[in-house]
Amino acid sequence: MSNILSYLFETNAIKFCNANEPFWYTSGKIGPYFFNAQYVYGGEKESSEFLNYITENLALINENKANKLDLPKKLLDKVLEEYNSNTIYNDVINQMKEYIENNIGIENFKYISGGERRDWYFSIILAYLLNKPHLTIFKDMSAIVSTPTFTQTEEIKDLNNSKVLHLADLITTASSYKKMWVPIINNLNGQMEHTLVIIDRNQGGKQILKELNVTMHALATVDKTLFQHALELGVINQSQFEMVNKYFNNPDETMRQFLIEHPEFIENSLKSTNERTLKRVHTLLDENLYNLN
Repeated sequence: MSNILSYLFETNAIKFCNANEPFWYTSGKIGPYFFNAQYVYGGEKESSEFLNYITENLALINENKANKLDLPKKLLDKVLEEYNSNTIYNDVINQMKEYIENNIGIENFKYISGGERRDWYFSIILAYLLNKPHLTIFKDMSAIVSTPTFTQTEEIKDLNNSKVLHLADLITTASSYKKMWVPIINNLNGQMEHTLVIIDRNQGGKQILKELNVTMHALATVDKTLFQHALELGVINQSQFEMVNKYFNNPDETMRQFLIEHPEFIENSLKSTNERTLKRVHTLLDENLYNLN
């Protein structure tokens, strides 16, 4: 884990919030730190460029200006180039490959899957290196399959009860798995038995996945040693250190109290022009995630 922690700080893959400005998470919840685990793809700049490349290609597909079946090979060319040129990304991918071989067993799954968008930083290159067909999964609940060399990609309707290993950047509460990735694999008559991520944020995702009959594996798990390390390096101050520890001990109650004490946070978020933020704040309110009146 020490290697991975060093990479997280070196690539700015973990960020801590300013006072009274928690981050919005995909699940609709909020918290004092945010992981961009995909930053181990060379760093923030390189990672952002790749994410923009993915987004641009998805937009062309949605506008019927590009073929969805061409996307996996385009992405492989990008990640393979980065794998061959960046030592951090290369080491992280090799650690994932070694973990899969030693702890899951390449004979225990037929396919590797990755979901739109950040999973593709890891799933595509590892399918190629492990010589496994790749399932590229989209948020519209569709999926396509590529040969291990990505020279051929086609629609897929039936996995014939095959086992699937899902690779991703991180797990928080496993909401994407519950709402999308596991149902998609199930609908295709497949079984997602294992998933491997860079970071387990240690916020209940492992238990939710267990209820979905998926075993979770992670290269690193967030715990108090990470916060202590950040404090010692000067990444966070004493006040932030106390806040993240309080949150770590009881995330939902800590953030519930924050929202009660700072009602303006929700009000201001509802005025945001960022569609992603608006979607998350409405999820928080509609699903009453913090039991607020």
